[in-house]
Amino acid sequence: MSYLEDFLAPLNRGVWEVIVPKVSVSESLVPAWERSRINIPSPGTIASYRKGQFHAHETKTEWRVHLDRFDPKRNPLLHLIDDAPLLLMIGDTFNTLISGARKKTGDEEQILKGQTRAWRDQILAGFFCMFVGSFIVRVPWLSFQGITLLVIPLAILGLGALTIWKSLSLRPFRILEQGLLYRGMAITGIGIIASYLSVEIWVAGLLGVFGIWMLASAFVLLARARKGRSAIPEGFVSRVIIACLSLALVALILIDPLGVVVLLMVIVGLLAIVLGITLLVNGIRLKGKMQAA
Repeated sequence: MSYLEDFLAPLNRGVWEVIVPKVSVSESLVPAWERSRINIPSPGTIASYRKGQFHAHETKTEWRVHLDRFDPKRNPLLHLIDDAPLLLMIGDTFNTLISGARKKTGDEEQILKGQTRAWRDQILAGFFCMFVGSFIVRVPWLSFQGITLLVIPLAILGLGALTIWKSLSLRPFRILEQGLLYRGMAITGIGIIASYLSVEIWVAGLLGVFGIWMLASAFVLLARARKGRSAIPEGFVSRVIIACLSLALVALILIDPLGVVVLLMVIVGLLAIVLGITLLVNGIRLKGKMQAA
């Protein structure tokens, strides 16, 4: 019997990432490892799993495991600051989407077997994402106002209403789950409050969170950089660049906050466009495969 943990000793000796072929691991990761739903995107990843500070990315043929400095369950804020800086998340998202458009996805065989109309869905979704992204890039400030003043409050109110609906039975009328009802009422209250917030409050709140996040990440990364390359095995130069850019953006927030909001919205729009291109390319690729099958 061989477990994934049997191959991870190098991570405790300063190695950033260990690559283990799937054929070398005979035992299942579950339940020792917990599937991670939220991760920094990485090319080729099918799923991600965590066990304490160990973070495993599953690809079609191998496991790629690295050691986070902080366990996101025990130290979520420190994990975001040190292991997942904002600019790293943005950069890796772009990289993953571009890679997805250039390479064949691991899901194609399953899609070809069970979803004969999948290519149409991907193409339509691709055009939709490209349209939305183009609109955001053209009018970033108007898009920000629409998202914060309309879309987000309506989404919260909708979630609250759905939660309340699930807690009730109408025939006969009775409360199925009191805790769920109270949760729905609380979510609805948050949605009502959000609908009354001005765009200035949204700007201040958003930039405040991003500014603190980037400033903390910059200080932590630069403090590690002072100890030498061995202190940043995940990439000394890239992390120093991220720290410097983070400090520059924090300074820009203080000088021109509205300009930073526009910049962030343009980035969101570009992400949507790249996602649309990825879906469109994969849809066309799948269509060709299905016609040839």
